[in-house]
Amino acid sequence: MRRFRIARSHPSRQSISPRATRSARPSLSVLRADFTASLVVFLVAVPLCVGVAVASGVPAELGLLTGIVGGLLTGLLPGSSLQVSGPAAGLTVLVYEAVQEYGLGALGALVLIAGLLQLVMGALRLGRWFRAISVAVVQGMLAGIGLVLIAGQLYTLVDAEAPGGGPANLAGLPRLAADTAGSQTALTALAIGASTMVLLALWPRWRRAARVLPAPLVAVALATAVVFVWDLPVARVEVQGLLGVVQPPGGADFARLVEAGAVAGALGTVLAFTLIASAESLFSAAAVDRLHDGPKTDYDKELMAQGAGNTVCGLLGALPMTAVIVRSSANVRAGARTKASRVLHGVWLLVFAAAFPAALGAVPIAALAGVLVHAGWKLLPVKEWRPLWREHRGEAVVLAATAVAIVATNMFEGVLLGLLMAIAKSAWATSHVHLEIVGLEEPEGTSAPGSRRPVRVRAVGNATFLRLPRLLDQLEALPRDREIELDLSGLRHLDHACAAALGNWEEQRRGPEGTAQHTAPSVAP
Repeated sequence: MRRFRIARSHPSRQSISPRATRSARPSLSVLRADFTASLVVFLVAVPLCVGVAVASGVPAELGLLTGIVGGLLTGLLPGSSLQVSGPAAGLTVLVYEAVQEYGLGALGALVLIAGLLQLVMGALRLGRWFRAISVAVVQGMLAGIGLVLIAGQLYTLVDAEAPGGGPANLAGLPRLAADTAGSQTALTALAIGASTMVLLALWPRWRRAARVLPAPLVAVALATAVVFVWDLPVARVEVQGLLGVVQPPGGADFARLVEAGAVAGALGTVLAFTLIASAESLFSAAAVDRLHDGPKTDYDKELMAQGAGNTVCGLLGALPMTAVIVRSSANVRAGARTKASRVLHGVWLLVFAAAFPAALGAVPIAALAGVLVHAGWKLLPVKEWRPLWREHRGEAVVLAATAVAIVATNMFEGVLLGLLMAIAKSAWATSHVHLEIVGLEEPEGTSAPGSRRPVRVRAVGNATFLRLPRLLDQLEALPRDREIELDLSGLRHLDHACAAALGNWEEQRRGPEGTAQHTAPSVAP
């Protein structure tokens, strides 16, 4: 704690002024740091907002609109002070499928319902429970999203249209390569997209420049300049204006979600929006908390902040919102001190979208596809896979199965399968039971026939149906001409399946040639 010496005489103007200056300096330095950080986050957010929107099959301005809401509304609310919210690559595939299935107007209805659910979960203080989700499932979810995102954006990279979902996109890659090789226009777009990805990978190595200009902005800006100067024949972003894309959901949009045959799919989409956006935001908050020494995240308040943002995004017909680790880490690295930086970043997005919408029309779509392919690659746990397989093979299997299931089916079913596998894996790992057998081997001649001591069998651990086959095999292997005393007092848990099976085994072993009896009461299943 800093201490100040106070003079006994009456202070003069000169003696007060230095103290006032010293007390004002921290606030000015904080404001300056937040202002600088907001500009950095803004420069990172612009290409990502536009790229996510284009990849989702919606107007580019909707991505900016979600970023604006994430800054001006969610940025003001309590929860996490430094993480930044906006449209995320993690929901791109799901949004695209929802738009294709229900239409652009219904997207707002889906996001609105998801936001309201997040508000309810936050009010019920369920935010902290998202920390209980298996990390392997989350990594598998992100890996699956990354694979589907890369497969889809490879088509956009050459100005081609993707044939459909994940399996169809993967199956069509050989034909895409053949078509690209025979098209000069496609090769030009590929060169733009590939150059963007190379620059994204190399720019951060120039640390001094990377502190000033973020890699996504530099890559997209250079690609735009090249296309503009040489007037290259590649597809560019279509511009409609910020007010022109605002489309609040109406009664017809909600009715489309409850039509016969659409309810189950719409419900799955809403749940996927809610769970994935919430989990990604709260996991991002945990990661951001490790990057700074300031106030830590209140998970329930952060969940409500995300819910409020998604509710407003739904009312405006915009993209769903999550906290984004790329923008959040950029915010922290740029020296942000308070939530003012993320609010100001929303202001800059609003000014850009309102004053310079025509600038988006010069951006080549192939460059944005390159940004998203690079983002999809970063979602894959390439570095984490080998140590995870070496140390926690079961977790690695859950991760891989979740990712493959998302690619083969869809987001909701893949995550659900991953959660079920994680639960089964945890149940198997905790279901350890073994038998302690005493008196099975007696020296010959130590006892007369018929007077041999009973075999004492003590079960220890957690007896569940997962270990039942092995448990019964061990009991069946005991000699039938000996008396068996089964002691269950060492069991911490005995489920109904095991209790019933042990009861049947005991009944079968009673008889003239062999007996079995309990020496302690069983644990209630």
